[in-house]
Amino acid sequence: GIGRAIALGAAARGATVLALGRDARKLDSLAAEATGAGHIQPVAVDLSLMRDIARVAADIARAGPVDVLVHNVGVMCHAHEKTTEGLERGFATNLLGHWVLDQGLRRGGALDEGSAIISMSSGGMYGAALDLDALQAADAACHDGFIAYAQHKRAQVELTQYWNSLGPGQPRAWVMHPGWVDTDGVRSALPGFRRLFRAVLRRAEEGADTALWLAAARPDTGEGIWLDRQRDGEHAFGFTRSGAKAGELVAALRALSPIQDPRPVEPERPLPGDCCDGGCAVCVFDSYAEDMDHYREQLAQWKARHPEAD
Repeated sequence: GIGRAIALGAAARGATVLALGRDARKLDSLAAEATGAGHIQPVAVDLSLMRDIARVAADIARAGPVDVLVHNVGVMCHAHEKTTEGLERGFATNLLGHWVLDQGLRRGGALDEGSAIISMSSGGMYGAALDLDALQAADAACHDGFIAYAQHKRAQVELTQYWNSLGPGQPRAWVMHPGWVDTDGVRSALPGFRRLFRAVLRRAEEGADTALWLAAARPDTGEGIWLDRQRDGEHAFGFTRSGAKAGELVAALRALSPIQDPRPVEPERPLPGDCCDGGCAVCVFDSYAEDMDHYREQLAQWKARHPEAD
């Protein structure tokens, strides 16, 4: 699909690509296909499970900075299914997992002002005003895979706006639409659509092109969704502007995520009597000063992830 084409295209251009996915055998096969100066490193992870994503994000961050983060994974789930963490699988995979991965990489220092974030949305978002209550259904009776998928894709647009609102010193973000691509997802989730429009559906490489271009060109950010290397409007219909806004979405994602990000706790200042006045090489007040420096650094990073905090 599109993710495969992005990975192979980036490796051909010299990038080291960390390819995340659940099927280790498919990832190994993908890595073997890589050509050019770069290479593909398989990373097996279930992208519907937040704790798995958080673990992998921490591992990646420990290895060093990330230049480009592409949120490409997406599924249309016609059947209602909950993960072992109690989340609807489509919502977990298409949206909340993106948030958890991004937050984990930021927390680990892997994303900085030089990093780029690219989210793969869909034309399905054009007909959806963001409704937080529709992001995941409580049960099968309330679930509609088409509606949920469109909501997730609209939410990616709002999430991109939020990331770009965080100000200087933070990664820049873009959201794109690949066009209608003949992927495995279209074949399995939209067979009728594929039968009607197969002749005009794009190849995966065509859908991947704008993502690879954005990663290299990094045009100005701002409102809009990118298609064929051009910025288009985010709203084809006026009613979609009436949906929930980015801040509301982020608050909902934080509340629903099993991975929490608590505010750092300020170290307790030693009492005057805690110092023995013995000329120790490292006084308790020296240790306290070091702890405070670390706390201030951690607090600044936390506030960058939580701009609404006082």
